[in-house]
Amino acid sequence: MAKLRLDKLLMERSLAPSRERAQAMIMAGRVLVNEQKLDKPGASVAIDSAIRILGDDLRYVSRGGLKLEHALQQWKIDLSDLLCLDVGVSTGGFTDCMLQHGASRVLGVDTGAGQIAEKLRQDPRVDLRERTNARLLQPGDLPAGIRFFAMDVSFISATLVLPPVLGALRAAERSDWNGEAVVLVKPQFEAGREAVGKGGIVRDEAAQRGAIEKVRQCLAELGGRDMEAIDSPILGGEGNREFLLHVIFSAAEGTLS
Repeated sequence: MAKLRLDKLLMERSLAPSRERAQAMIMAGRVLVNEQKLDKPGASVAIDSAIRILGDDLRYVSRGGLKLEHALQQWKIDLSDLLCLDVGVSTGGFTDCMLQHGASRVLGVDTGAGQIAEKLRQDPRVDLRERTNARLLQPGDLPAGIRFFAMDVSFISATLVLPPVLGALRAAERSDWNGEAVVLVKPQFEAGREAVGKGGIVRDEAAQRGAIEKVRQCLAELGGRDMEAIDSPILGGEGNREFLLHVIFSAAEGTLS
């Protein structure tokens, strides 16, 4: 019997609108193949397998939304009526999550183009800045009033992107920036090459902790405080363990303005 990757099979049967959506459903544990739960998008399955989808359809355009949702719930982050920034917008999972949690507008920055879900591209609340390298952000590139940002970048250390982002935020306010952020820490892009194993996966827990500390130290040097890291509820695309790091920026103790 012929076999096919599970994520491709979901698309062929019109059980998912895109490969990324299929992967998100699988990794969230919502796909049963012959009544057996499979959580690896690349699993090879017979093309005549019985497939059943558990629960409602994925709430966001990509599984990134589930990651950010977990952070918002964990740290009780209220995005109601806030202007937010999505660094590394890609398909738009973070942006979709922000909007569904009350953000009034989201500025999305990405070096690529043509990746964001069409429903978000057409949403007037989304200000999309494609072909924009966040590492090269300059004063004047971001508007005043942003009070929350989330970052998910790949193939580069977050520590190289955070300084220009904070610099642009502070320049927009013409003072210290008051707000909070969630940074997705990906050990495979933070750890040394010696820690990255076959398939680009970092399995050593010391290296994983080192990746978190590297980003934490960068944020501390930029004025961040009250930092806490938790596991992402979903593994990265290659099966890497990822972490959500929450940080607050404020010129003085008290409620963020």
